Amino acid sequence: MEYSPPRPSPCCRFPGAVKKKAILLSIMLFIWVFVLYSCVGPCSTGVLLDSPRERDGATGERTERAELLSRLRWEDVDYYEEPAAARGAASRDLLLSDEPEPREPLPRAPEPSSMSSFSNGAGSKKLPQAIIIGVKKGGTRALLEFLRVHPDIRAVGAEPHFFDRNYDNGLEWYRDLMPKTLEGQITMEKTPSYFVTKEAPARISAMSRDTKLIVVVRDPVTRAISDYTQTLSKKPDIPSFESLTFKNRTTGLIDTSWSAIQIGIYAKHLDNWLQYFPMEQILFVSGERLISDPAGELGRVQDFLGLKRIITDKHFYFNQTKGFPCLKKAEGSSKPHCLGKTKGRTHPDIRPEVVRRLRDFYRPFNMKFYQMTAHNFGWD
Repeated sequence: MEYSPPRPSPCCRFPGAVKKKAILLSIMLFIWVFVLYSCVGPCSTGVLLDSPRERDGATGERTERAELLSRLRWEDVDYYEEPAAARGAASRDLLLSDEPEPREPLPRAPEPSSMSSFSNGAGSKKLPQAIIIGVKKGGTRALLEFLRVHPDIRAVGAEPHFFDRNYDNGLEWYRDLMPKTLEGQITMEKTPSYFVTKEAPARISAMSRDTKLIVVVRDPVTRAISDYTQTLSKKPDIPSFESLTFKNRTTGLIDTSWSAIQIGIYAKHLDNWLQYFPMEQILFVSGERLISDPAGELGRVQDFLGLKRIITDKHFYFNQTKGFPCLKKAEGSSKPHCLGKTKGRTHPDIRPEVVRRLRDFYRPFNMKFYQMTAHNFGWD
């Protein structure tokens, strides 16, 4: 009878394969537990960090900038600032804006690195690479609306007032206000009061030293009258332009504590910005040429931003009623677009003697400004 060796039972037929599967499952379980344990600690910590020192420690650059800001002594800066009493008086409160107030502040969040962004659908929100920092009643709204026609520029419509009023809300709040941009597009915002805010240059430099700055300037006498006209439309009972202009009408001494006068001393304000930014990072746009030759001024701005000259003469037509250029097609629209009814208000009549004294007052400041910018704006 032929001998047949006993056959192993089915459960023990492949002991090596079963052992390999058990080991593999154990390794996968261990890796899963390890990943879960690793994520819970750092992730929750990243969300709950609330200490400025812990946030700043994330990068050496952030710590360096924070230390710079903590060492600043503003009393050492020779700065022409409006007295607090004048700022608080209703009759002198001429720093109003035509823009709506920013939305309610978001909860504080850890400050990101200066040029970081987060993805959210198509494109991402970034801190602005360029900011229109001034000046009030110079033509900043017109410039922003014209620039938004360019496909490579994305700008927030309302004035964020981050570097003057809302700085405590943090950079995350600021960035969340910005529109989404694609690769190669520039994020922009405009808040004209930055130019006369003494803390703004240091704060913007701390965000990014590479930020490009644009200042729309206008004949300071005309600018002051326009400033007064805007406030008069909101507060009809304020004193006359002449009474606010002079400390003493007999001697003709100009009241430089009045914000409408102070803003036009461009050379003094520019001095503050040059402590943090080189002149080549600041572009000065003529408010007068923005009306007479919008395409020419927009060409300079596009060159400054490193963009192709897409906005040209074909985008504008002159509105005889309003007295300034309008867009043939606005951003995202096929219809002509002019600035709102608050733009182009009729100025009150000012005595020629008052205008002459104001021109005499501004002349030396204008000459200094021409020297600093290497550009004669022709205001005299």
